[in-house]
Amino acid sequence: MTQESPAAGSRDAEIRMNAVLAAQRAAHLKDGAPSAERRIEWLDRAIGLIVGHKEQIADALREDFGHRSVHATLLTDVSGSIGPLKHAKAHLRSWMRREKRKVTPTILGVFGARAYVEYQPKGVVGVISPWNFPVNLTFSPLAGIFAAGNRVMIKPSEFTPRSSELMERMFRSAFDESEVAVFTGGPDVGGAFSRLAFDHLLFTGATSIAYHVMRAAAENLVPTTLELGGKSPVIIGSSADMALTAKRVMMGKTLNAGQICLAPDYVLVPEGRKAEFVGAAEIAVKAMFPTMKDNPDYTSVINQRHYDRLTGYLDDAKAKGAELIEINPAREDFRQQPFHKIPPTLVLNPTDDMQIMKDEIFGPLLPVKTYTRTDEAVDYVNAHARPLGLYYFGNDPAEQSKVLSRTVSGGVSVNDVVMHVSMEDLPFGGIGPSGMGAYHGIDGFRTFSHAKAVFQQTKSDVTAMMRPPYGEKIQKMLDGQIKR
Repeated sequence: MTQESPAAGSRDAEIRMNAVLAAQRAAHLKDGAPSAERRIEWLDRAIGLIVGHKEQIADALREDFGHRSVHATLLTDVSGSIGPLKHAKAHLRSWMRREKRKVTPTILGVFGARAYVEYQPKGVVGVISPWNFPVNLTFSPLAGIFAAGNRVMIKPSEFTPRSSELMERMFRSAFDESEVAVFTGGPDVGGAFSRLAFDHLLFTGATSIAYHVMRAAAENLVPTTLELGGKSPVIIGSSADMALTAKRVMMGKTLNAGQICLAPDYVLVPEGRKAEFVGAAEIAVKAMFPTMKDNPDYTSVINQRHYDRLTGYLDDAKAKGAELIEINPAREDFRQQPFHKIPPTLVLNPTDDMQIMKDEIFGPLLPVKTYTRTDEAVDYVNAHARPLGLYYFGNDPAEQSKVLSRTVSGGVSVNDVVMHVSMEDLPFGGIGPSGMGAYHGIDGFRTFSHAKAVFQQTKSDVTAMMRPPYGEKIQKMLDGQIKR
């Protein structure tokens, strides 16, 4: 028996995906915009899948990562997925209402003309979800996609195969393929998926891959939302409560072993407070993880490739003069372990020629730089690509205002990290290299809807003067409008 070539497998997958896309679009056109009741039913089915499979989700992610904290999974991928779906369910009726707009010139409105925006389903939305929070970043977008009345095709990451296969089974058990379809596979399937003529495409992942996804989507002029990442900075002000700051920064850096697109990527601390931050970070980590090697709360790096990448950053930084502080409270030996765990490591005095300061880290490593004036910290941030998140710690309103007004990032958390992503009523998205477009809450509903402009003219022939032959009436009207 001959083995099928990867190219042949990719072609077969592309044929099947195109067939499903055609079937979903045909069903959408046949049924028309779904009612609020049907959209709520879709959301309820998605919530039911998460609730009914929470143990299987935790097991699959633990296996995919080598080890992943069960409680972290329940917090992020399970509870974190249910919240957005319930929020959309509670608000979609109000989101769906026509939005009245002002009629101009006003005289048209006086005679009965109307203008409004109708939010219409786009049709079929493609979702490419990543490996770091594979369930959350598949289900959470469904809040806006279903609320807007769309059908969806999903390509989950090949780096988390057990989770991807589980989601494929979950959706197949609760949704017809004309409503939701999941396609697993490697980069060849992902490439073919990106080339499909969706009505909208959402990609969450690395900036390096986003170039290829956007280029492929451009072949069919598919509107694209990119949720990427970047090097999210922490600016610690001179007025910051250092113990609390360190607790929150290190929580964000160790959750999912720092494998979060919004994880604090580097810290800018006042020159005289560096030692204070280091000491507070050590205390904070020890309180969370007295041990790590066999601690069920401490998550592994996803695979050998990323483990080698992260340890390579440390080797490069050390060779170029950085001081490494491994926070390892029990002094455990991580050279021999069944997983890919790396203790939280501070990289002091990093320089821009180090690889760790060039790439998004996506792991439990944290460079710590010092500054003398707030302007210096702001200038450093502005000299680099705009990040997905920015974090300011301090109790100085003027300093906070300066940091927030003079920097541009996808979003901000003040006196915390990452948490703005959990605010369902705030848009979540990046800018420039950290992404384009946003979703969550009403912003997600609008991202996945077509805002159709509708003008309804009055029966009165109030526009007669606009038709030739022209005369004094239109000249008088134009004279009234063409002026300062």
